[in-house]
Amino acid sequence: MIHLPGTLKLYSVVIPARDEEESLPGTLRGIYETFQAAGIAHEILVVDDDSSDGTWNTLQQLKKILPTLRPLRNEGEHGFGRAIVYGLDQMQGDAVVIMMADASDSPHDAVKYWNLLNDQGYECVFGSRFMKGSHVSNYPKIKLLINRCANWFIKTLFAIPINDTTNAFKAYRRSVIKGCRPLIAPHFNLTVEIPLKAIIRGYSWAVVPIKWSNRKYGVAKLKIKEMGSRYLFICLYLWLEKYFSQGDYRRDKQK
Repeated sequence: MIHLPGTLKLYSVVIPARDEEESLPGTLRGIYETFQAAGIAHEILVVDDDSSDGTWNTLQQLKKILPTLRPLRNEGEHGFGRAIVYGLDQMQGDAVVIMMADASDSPHDAVKYWNLLNDQGYECVFGSRFMKGSHVSNYPKIKLLINRCANWFIKTLFAIPINDTTNAFKAYRRSVIKGCRPLIAPHFNLTVEIPLKAIIRGYSWAVVPIKWSNRKYGVAKLKIKEMGSRYLFICLYLWLEKYFSQGDYRRDKQK
């Protein structure tokens, strides 16, 4: 389904953050300045997920100079996925983009997402770091190999023409987030739960090439050894929905 163009009013940015005090100033200024230049009404929701450094204090200082910033604190159970869901629960926009705190995602690509959602009426926009026109800078070689194997597995298992499902940097209309609930993945596996559910449940989507660069500060939070079985669980869970639910959860039956 393609919606009428120009119907979206507010763009929410949801960013989970744990121990990102060094990365956040540059990341948030970049998003704010890019969206302001593009004339996009927006809010930036940064969810502090049990940081042990000065992340919360940094957000309070940035709030004084970035009027669209809304710092949030996840007071419940922690985890990358839980932090994102907390932000989704608090968002006021009628579309949302999930971005990383480490500036690996380009704000200009987020604007591109908005244009596809608002001007062309798509319900989801997925970025790919591994298609013609994309650019990847300084991706760790071992993680890159694991990434390509995991995404090939997902592409084959679900028979979908997408080669970067695991990338969190995606955008959705509010109706998609509502239609994909309940969101059950508490960790990084949420990055595959939302797009796969959206596809399986019949929402319209587009894939575009994006830029990605490795973080300058801090360390990556994804622990591959801890996440393998969790990714597999979510994939098998959604595979069962796709092939055995008789379409009970598709959008046309959620009325």
